[in-house]
Amino acid sequence: MRRLAAGLSTEDLAAQAMTDASPGKWHLGHVSWFFETMILARRPDYVAVDPRLTVLFNSYYEALGDRVDRESRGLMTRPSLDQVIAYRDEIDSRMEARLAEGLADDLERYLFDLGLNHEEQHQELFLMDMLSLMSRSPLDPAAYETEPRREGVQARRLGWVSFEGGLTSIGAQCGEFAFDNERPAHQVWLEPFSIAADLTTNSDWLGFIDDGGYQRPEFWLSDGWARVKAENWIAPLYWRKEAAGWSVMTLTGRRPVDLAAPVRHVSFYEADAFARWSGRRLPTEMEWERAARVAHADFSNLTGEVWQWTASSYAPYPGFRPTEGTACEYNGKFMANQMVLRGGAFATPEGHARPSYRNFYYPHQRWMFAGVRLAADGAQIEEAGVNEAFRRDMIDGLSRRVKALPPKWFYDAEGSRLFEEITRLPEYYPTRQEAALLRRVAPEWASRFGPDAVLVELGSGASEKTRIVLDAARDLAAYVPIDISPTALNEAAGRIRADYPGLKVLPVVGDFEHLAPPPVEAGPGRRVGFFPGSTIGNLTPEAAIALLKSAREVLGEGSLFILGVDLLKSPDVLVAAYDDARGVTAAFNRNLLARANRELAMDFETGAFEHLAVWNAGQSRMEMHLRAVRPMTVHLDKLAFRFNADETVHTESSRKFDLASVTAMAKAAEWELEAFEIGPDPAVGLALLVA
Repeated sequence: MRRLAAGLSTEDLAAQAMTDASPGKWHLGHVSWFFETMILARRPDYVAVDPRLTVLFNSYYEALGDRVDRESRGLMTRPSLDQVIAYRDEIDSRMEARLAEGLADDLERYLFDLGLNHEEQHQELFLMDMLSLMSRSPLDPAAYETEPRREGVQARRLGWVSFEGGLTSIGAQCGEFAFDNERPAHQVWLEPFSIAADLTTNSDWLGFIDDGGYQRPEFWLSDGWARVKAENWIAPLYWRKEAAGWSVMTLTGRRPVDLAAPVRHVSFYEADAFARWSGRRLPTEMEWERAARVAHADFSNLTGEVWQWTASSYAPYPGFRPTEGTACEYNGKFMANQMVLRGGAFATPEGHARPSYRNFYYPHQRWMFAGVRLAADGAQIEEAGVNEAFRRDMIDGLSRRVKALPPKWFYDAEGSRLFEEITRLPEYYPTRQEAALLRRVAPEWASRFGPDAVLVELGSGASEKTRIVLDAARDLAAYVPIDISPTALNEAAGRIRADYPGLKVLPVVGDFEHLAPPPVEAGPGRRVGFFPGSTIGNLTPEAAIALLKSAREVLGEGSLFILGVDLLKSPDVLVAAYDDARGVTAAFNRNLLARANRELAMDFETGAFEHLAVWNAGQSRMEMHLRAVRPMTVHLDKLAFRFNADETVHTESSRKFDLASVTAMAKAAEWELEAFEIGPDPAVGLALLVA
């Protein structure tokens, strides 16, 4: 926060824009006061830096006694800015000493994490309040030369993403930091729904304005319409009608409204009215969380741009318990008359938001960085769901200079059948070699699981290798297979249930690159991730690390992770494994084009593409391509994609590893390599990671 304040004047930091806002100087003092009050002062012999500051920097904690009314914070000219900074420095020094001694217990460790997250919340509040303050001046001053943000707006994804209904787990899991209002995790039932792939833009909002949206009461809730009339709302907060068009006040001064940018600074009332005008609705917070957990990659700007209003009122989850001690007032006391927002804004510090995060504001408030993502009932809207995602990836991949498609689209029913046939080919060693190695190490590794452990398999497929682990770990409480194909998942889960009648089998439909926590009914035992088949090699190094990081967050502290990897070996052996003599792998590769013809009405001539398997030594990976044998043009709706003779579509990469690269990847994802076992040639490896 000191960096955010560094370029601002003393006057900037002393003034208060409105009752809902606070002076920048107050934010600077309050976040340090939080550490002093919640952690340092827990010791009975603690001597406060200045007891008077307890009154000045207390926000809303009734148990701590008197405080300055919120609307009067801007009248506190003392202490000076220099004295507030000195106070921060002193608290930092005392906290460093306390940390060096070691925090006292689990509660104190949680309060320390809470204090860090509390400061991150106030970094965003600081920017909200500073923008509100600057907007009060007729000079339209810029608080910053450039907007404080990590990256630009993501490219828009058009259309809708659809989801089947059913029972799903909502809320933060044990083992990860979360505010008390995110817990406990619990099950909710969702009907089929769809959510817009991108945020509502300023251009979309102008359509609402131009159609009389702010003058037509039929779109508004009664309290919202009363607010429109009382406060003369005609556009989002900070918008102003100029001779040249609409402008908006930003942290970098007043600027013309960027029509392509997501709309900001709209209240719940406005968001709800816009949704009604659009013929849609706002998502519930449960729908939003489900979408974020299982299909994050199908959305653009899901986080990092604006908080997104939901249709859910801010209320406690079933079984909610506030944080112990003084911090019990942190969230629970506000669970009335407010609405939940999900996501995260450009001003939200990196790593602060998560799928279970519940932000909340009163429905009339507008000064926060809040926007809109629409939803609708039902799982079929326009080109929604899997076909829309397949279509987007096809357009994106064929539009590149070097054409490429994600390998996940291999696995329709025919692709899955062909891959099972590949695993039985004499050239394709990974499946049988890994199964043999797993039989050797599973009994010893399973002894480390502990009682009532939960096995979570990523991309479970037929779950054949899972049986080796299940046979070795007879005291497992539950098995949670995750797969993108509901049909294959349910069939495999049914077989496991039949063969292991005493085991809870809890299948989860989802993309293993965007993991949801295991269902609550799996129980509290140690989580054990299982990701065999060297599927990790199909991901880019960055995506592989991101997946392992996500798995660590979902599985929690102390969890284990069994990772299968294929090892570096002779290129002749590798090429043969990916270009078998019978041509099964070639048929598997070309089936991707047949699927595009069937599901997207494209016109690939599948026989005009050759299967190509090559070893890329520089990237340590096998690559599969489809090479055009002659010039041709392929169509998707009104789009045309030109292929030159010998031009390829890169369909899959399979990276190969050694001990050093596995160790480095695990370390980057914040796992420790506990064990690494290598089988006989042609060798594959199994890594046991511990969180």
